[in-house]
Amino acid sequence: MNVTRLALAATALSLFTGCAVIHADQVGVKTRLGRLAPEVYEPGPVVYNPLVSRVIALPTRTVNLEVKLDLPSSEGLNIRAEISILYSIDPNYADDIVRTIGTNYEEVMILSVFRSAAADVCARFMAKDMYTSARQDIEHEIKTRMDEILAPRGFTIENVLLKSIQLPPGLQAAIEDKLEAEQAAQRMEFVLLQEQQEAERRRIEAEGVAQAHRLLTESLNEEIIAWQSLAVFQELASSPNTKIIVTDGATPLLIDAAETVPSPAPTPTKAAPR
Repeated sequence: MNVTRLALAATALSLFTGCAVIHADQVGVKTRLGRLAPEVYEPGPVVYNPLVSRVIALPTRTVNLEVKLDLPSSEGLNIRAEISILYSIDPNYADDIVRTIGTNYEEVMILSVFRSAAADVCARFMAKDMYTSARQDIEHEIKTRMDEILAPRGFTIENVLLKSIQLPPGLQAAIEDKLEAEQAAQRMEFVLLQEQQEAERRRIEAEGVAQAHRLLTESLNEEIIAWQSLAVFQELASSPNTKIIVTDGATPLLIDAAETVPSPAPTPTKAAPR
């Protein structure tokens, strides 16, 4: 009898006891009879009564929320865009999010704020700006506006990315042609700048050579030229080879007389008597 009662009690306990697992990239909150418990559960098992309680897990990892919508431009066009919203939840705000927003916080808060911010920002830009470097400005402004509203509610907007833009065919072709023309003009400006820099380099080099020649000419006077001539002739005279030096008669020469030895005169010989 006692064994039967224990078995029934164990069975009843198992029916009225549940266990939820909070994963490593989540936090959990528990509701009991419709009321939210103040405790935020860290990753691990959470025991609860499934008849009166419920455990809600919220992700703390980065979530990629993809959205497709039409964005207005300053010309009044509707641009079909595919956008990724990268966001995460602050674990300290998990209970507040469930209490004040609910579990469908993406649709209620994040997407609503995003649509409003994207429409306001894109309406100030032209359609071609979404194809140029201004695209980053658009992404940054949308992110900033979303942060202003969502950060105090426990959401961190990490990035907003314009993944693809679909323009009307005629407009897209015109924008691409204009971008190609602008790139060609930029390449030509770069070539012209290189040519100007090369011409400037050559001019500076020519001025340097002319300045060097001018300084050399100014430094050469008659005395220096005569001294250089003496040095050259002295080097020639020291050579053992026979040489002939032709001058204008005015160039000075230094000859070492000690090195000039006269050859002895030939000794006359008597003729033999016949």
